[in-house]
Amino acid sequence: MTDASMGVAPPESQLKAVWLQFIKHRGAMFGLIVLVTLVVLVLLGPLFWHPEKLKVVEALKSKNLGPSLKFPLGTDHLGRDTLQRMMAAGKVSLAVGFVAMTIAIVFGTTIGVLAGYFRRLDGPLMRLTDMFLALPLIPLLLVLVMLFRDRIAGILGPEIGAFTLIVFAIGMTSWMQAARIVRGEVLALKEREYVLASRSIGTRPRRVILRHILPNVLSPVMVAATLGVAEAIITESVLSFLGLGFPPDFPTWGRLLYEGLDYMQQYPARVIFPGLAISLTVLSVNLIGDGLRDALDPRIRGR
Repeated sequence: MTDASMGVAPPESQLKAVWLQFIKHRGAMFGLIVLVTLVVLVLLGPLFWHPEKLKVVEALKSKNLGPSLKFPLGTDHLGRDTLQRMMAAGKVSLAVGFVAMTIAIVFGTTIGVLAGYFRRLDGPLMRLTDMFLALPLIPLLLVLVMLFRDRIAGILGPEIGAFTLIVFAIGMTSWMQAARIVRGEVLALKEREYVLASRSIGTRPRRVILRHILPNVLSPVMVAATLGVAEAIITESVLSFLGLGFPPDFPTWGRLLYEGLDYMQQYPARVIFPGLAISLTVLSVNLIGDGLRDALDPRIRGR
């Protein structure tokens, strides 16, 4: 007899339970709405907002204008529409955040699983992690960008080369926290009964990791991933603010901040809008991370 015929409700799926707990978190829902709005604006906004290109004389007359109907966010020192540049910059900044986060999470999860499951690899991999944690992040990124920017730009082009270098540099210097979190989870999981039973019947380590270990470390990995997006966006903004990020014709929110620095006192809107976009993105991602942490914790779920 089925549960329906006996009048017993079927068990609630874990994904549905996580989603129901997540939507109860007001901060997480606010962050999700803000992040989705920003993503929609930067992806679909250029399809609806494409101001006409001004001639050189007209552009010079239109430089450093305040918000108006023609230019909702004003213009920059070259007469370019700030709203259009904000949308183009947001596309790059968000792409850097998500791609760099993916690289960091994949590499960090791999290191954490190997260190936690294989005892002989634990010492060397954790000492490698400690070494990376001891390195100063921003100076290291500055050195990497200065050493390899021209070489990679000569191979892939200035825009794709800068994107590839910055994304991989941020990703490969941001994996340590994820590795430590995953290692701690794996050390506890590999002593569970179902893992010991699987190993006792001769299951290969690869299958044990893929079938029993990885699915159970997804919760902390997803939380670390959301925080990694915010960290990557801030790091890219710092590099662009220092003038060592993307080329001037390849805008990011950090680059817009750098360009508006000289005009900050006369035209504060030049730094307010990109700074506000960065702040809203980082805040929304952190709120989503808090909501995911609560929703994925079975001890909190259902309260």
